[in-house]
Amino acid sequence: MHFWHNALQFCLIASAALPIGAASTWGVADATVSVQSKGAGVGVGLKERIPDGQPLSKPISLGSSDTLKVDLVAQEARTPKRPHQAFLLLTDPATGLDISYPFSVRENGKSRIELTQKDLPAQFLSTPEGLDANFVIGSFGSSQAYNGAAFKLSIAREADVPLPSTEASRQRKLPEIHHIFKPNPESPPVFVTLNFVAMVLLIPFAALITLWTSIGANTKQLPMALKSAPLPHVVFVGSLVGLEGVFFLYYTSWNLFQTLPAALAVGVVAFISGSRALGEVQGRRLAGLR
Repeated sequence: MHFWHNALQFCLIASAALPIGAASTWGVADATVSVQSKGAGVGVGLKERIPDGQPLSKPISLGSSDTLKVDLVAQEARTPKRPHQAFLLLTDPATGLDISYPFSVRENGKSRIELTQKDLPAQFLSTPEGLDANFVIGSFGSSQAYNGAAFKLSIAREADVPLPSTEASRQRKLPEIHHIFKPNPESPPVFVTLNFVAMVLLIPFAALITLWTSIGANTKQLPMALKSAPLPHVVFVGSLVGLEGVFFLYYTSWNLFQTLPAALAVGVVAFISGSRALGEVQGRRLAGLR
C-alpha cells in the first residue's frame, strides 16, 4: 500500500513538471547564403552555410555586380512545410529603417531569394555599419513564428559610381498630365456617300431586271396586277425603298436605337403587304394567267 501511494505521488509530480499544451514553433534548416559575381562561372563565388539558430560570424559583402542568393528549408516542429509568410528582413541598425523581401517557397518548404544592389533602397547603399539580415517565418495556426538573425550584409560600393538620389522616391507634386484623345470618326464627304448609295441601290435593281429579262419575265401582267391589288403591290415596293432609306439614315446620322424601331416598323409593313401581293400573284397563277 505504501508503494502505490509513493508511485501515485511521483506520477502527479512528473505530470505537473511537463509543459501543458506546448505549441510548436517555426524554424529554418539547411540555410545557405551565396554571392555570385556577374559573368562568373557556375560554382564560382562565396557560399556559406548558416548554422541553425545562429548568425554567421563574418559579414557577407555584396558588390554592385553581385547577386545575393539565400536558400533555406522552412520547418514547423522540425517538419519541412510551406509557411504562409517567409521573408528576408534587412534592417539598418544606425537608422532603424527596415525592408522585407519575400522568399519563393515550395510545398516542401524549400525557399529561395535573389537580391542585387538595384533591389535595395537608396538609403541602404550608404550605410557604414552594414545591414542586419533576419529570417522571418510564420503562418496560420498556433505555431510560434520565427524571427532569427542570419548574417550581416555589407554593401560594397564603387568609388567612382555616385549614389542614387532619394528624391525620386519621395512624394512630391508631379507635373500635370494633358491627355490627347483621338478625334471622333467622321463620315466621308457627301459626294462619296451619295455615289456609294447610288451604287448600292442601282446595281441590285439592274441585276434584278437583267435576271428577269434573261428568264423571260412576263411584264404584260403588270397592269393586271396593279388593277387587281394596287395597294399591296405599291406598299410592298415602297416598304423596300423605305427600308433602304432607313439604312441610309443609319449610315449618315442615326444611331442604332433610332434605326431598330424604324426598321421593325417598315419590316412589318413589308411582311403584310408582301403576303397580300404574293396572294394576288398566286391567284393569277392558279387561273393560268402566268
